[in-house]
Amino acid sequence: MAAPTTTVQTMNSLTDTLLKPVYANSQGMDSVSADSGTLQDYLLDFMEKEVGSDLKSLKNVGHLLEKLREENSVLEEQVLTDASSMPPKVSAALSAAEEASCSVEDLLQREALISKRLHQHLQDAQPWMDKLDQTLHKVNTIERHVKYLRCLQHIEELSAAVQQCLMTSSVWEAIRAVDSMAALDAGLNQSGCSHLQGFLQETLHFWHKIIKDRLTTDFEKVLIQLHWPFIAPPIQTLTPTANGQEISSQLELLVSQLLALQNSDDLISQRALASCQGVPATQPASPAPPPPQAPPLCLPIQIMLLPLSKRFRYHFYGNRQTNTLSKPEWYLTQVLMWIGNSKTFMEERIQPILDRAGATTSAMVELCRGLLSLVQEKVASDASRLLYDDALFCHLVEEVLQFEKELRGNHSFPAVLPGLLHLLLEDAILQKWLTVEKKMAVEKMDAMLSSEGAWSSQYKDISDMDELKAPDCAETFMTLLQVITERYRSLPCPSAQLKFLGLQRELVDDFRIRLTQVMKEESRCPLGARYCAILNAVNYISTILGDWGDNVFFLQLQQAAVSLGEEGVLGGLGVMEVGRLASLEGSLFEGLLGLLDRLKGDMMGRLLEWTMREITEKVRPYGQDRWLSLPPQQDQSTMTLSSSACPMMLCVRDRLLNLHQVLSFSLFQLAWQGLAERLDNVLYQEVVLSNHFSEGGAAQLQFDMTRNLFPLFGHYCKRPENFFKHVKEACILLSLSVGSAILLRNLLKESMEEEARGGAAAGDPPPESALNELGVYCLAPCDVLILLNLRASWPGQ
Repeated sequence: MAAPTTTVQTMNSLTDTLLKPVYANSQGMDSVSADSGTLQDYLLDFMEKEVGSDLKSLKNVGHLLEKLREENSVLEEQVLTDASSMPPKVSAALSAAEEASCSVEDLLQREALISKRLHQHLQDAQPWMDKLDQTLHKVNTIERHVKYLRCLQHIEELSAAVQQCLMTSSVWEAIRAVDSMAALDAGLNQSGCSHLQGFLQETLHFWHKIIKDRLTTDFEKVLIQLHWPFIAPPIQTLTPTANGQEISSQLELLVSQLLALQNSDDLISQRALASCQGVPATQPASPAPPPPQAPPLCLPIQIMLLPLSKRFRYHFYGNRQTNTLSKPEWYLTQVLMWIGNSKTFMEERIQPILDRAGATTSAMVELCRGLLSLVQEKVASDASRLLYDDALFCHLVEEVLQFEKELRGNHSFPAVLPGLLHLLLEDAILQKWLTVEKKMAVEKMDAMLSSEGAWSSQYKDISDMDELKAPDCAETFMTLLQVITERYRSLPCPSAQLKFLGLQRELVDDFRIRLTQVMKEESRCPLGARYCAILNAVNYISTILGDWGDNVFFLQLQQAAVSLGEEGVLGGLGVMEVGRLASLEGSLFEGLLGLLDRLKGDMMGRLLEWTMREITEKVRPYGQDRWLSLPPQQDQSTMTLSSSACPMMLCVRDRLLNLHQVLSFSLFQLAWQGLAERLDNVLYQEVVLSNHFSEGGAAQLQFDMTRNLFPLFGHYCKRPENFFKHVKEACILLSLSVGSAILLRNLLKESMEEEARGGAAAGDPPPESALNELGVYCLAPCDVLILLNLRASWPGQ
């Protein structure tokens, strides 16, 4: 019994040993009691891990106790201290901190001493630094003066070199010296030496003018010998001139030298243009809107343009009779003639010289640009003076558009270079153009609708060209819109083009409203020629607008409208509609097409309703025939059309012929198909469902329909019976043999009874399959039963 007691004592000692360091570290804390549960959990986990549930393992408790006591002693040596000592690690750390603090104090003392010495040294050196700065400033000033004098000396040397070259007729060396001056001038642009730069510019301008004047004089003499300018078409001479070779050599030399002088000339021209900005022009013309930036004209071409410019200003400015606002075609045609007359000379004489000189310009294009500058100034002046005269303004616009067309087409002027159209895009001029365009279009609409032949087709006697049967007013109106399109098509600005497109849409809607007003006046007689002409007009306009919606030009405008967000064109459209336009699923004319289609549908419905009203009156006597008492077919020698059907047939025939004559092909297709559908319903209701039929009556009905009515529509399609589905299938059912009719009726009754009981038996074919075998596809089984009950020839009856 001693062993268990010893084990218990050992366990108690073990527990005290485990808890001793914990409680030792927890003294002075209020949370010991709160954490008692955690300590007990820790103890239980430790015992479970070391001892477990095996009682035999309790003999190892003594070894575990010894191990824990050793660990406890090590911890006490590291943490617990005597009253006069500290832990070794803490003591070492404190010693290192004290040494570091002493080192920092020593460094701070040395830093303060060095800083004091440096400050004293800087104070002692400051007078020397001030003297050195003054000396360097003087050196820099002297150096700038030296550079200034050297630059001035270089300018004087260049000037002297130019003078010496001109005295010895060394033009090439003089040009190179002038180019050096121009390069030096460009280099001095960022400097503050305004006086030096002014002196250089004056020197450059002086020598450049002397060289240019000398070359210009010589060049003009050569051009005179070559009969320039060509005011009239040049005459080809068969015998060359005696000094032709010498003139050609002089021409090439002078053109090459003028090209070499181009850089300095461009520099002087740009500076003169910059200095003149904001200064009013001396010409009476108002300045035109600035065209897109283009490089300066080639210097030889500038000289060649001088006599043409003098002639232009002489004839088309001032009080000359040729200067009249009502005749812009005079100066526009004159410029085109000069371009045409000069083409051969420019391409054969000047262009090869430019190519050999390495110039990348086209002589003909440069000449056109120079002449265009004269025309642009004149057109801008005239346009601003014609804003209050509609007739003359329209004439000017027409002439400008024609000039632009001939310039681009006949003379191959590049599209990237500005012509005259940008002048028409100035706000006041563009707005005036739109206003006048609308005013004249409205006046023409009033005139065309009030003319005597407004509702007759000019191609009515030519069947091949009169498929649409468009009345003259509609064709004239669409021609008017097409002319407007051709006028603004070549404008270089999509935004301006969209303004004209908005005007066209407004005009189309205005014309639609006018057609609606006239239609309401003619609606009392929808079968009249004018009513049908209005319907043809609506269909014609709708067809043309649909074609325009697929046109490349209008598709490009559509994309431009979406990208620019033009409110005038896209106003009122939602996000979905704009998205459809962006993906090219819709068109800019969709809204108008919807309105036109609605008007066309209303007019077509009224036309068919009026026609069917007349035909229905003729159908009633036919439906009142004695279908029940007609003899069988075998009792008749020959089947003939029912006498009561003759008025109906004649009315249908006459109306079809009339509609075919007055309606366009597409409208007539809609008309006769709509008429057939309505007539099918009327015959089915008024004749078939309103009577009982004997065998002879059914045969007569089938004869009247298949041999008389359907052939009336056979002129316009191959299988007209397909448009009379109710009547055709009714004739099939009424003409069935007695046995087939009985079997079909029984089948339908059984099918309906099974459906009433809850569904047909699995595997049984539906009744529709039996009806399809007979050729009945439109009528429902219940309708077939009704028709079978209209038969009078049943056994026992």
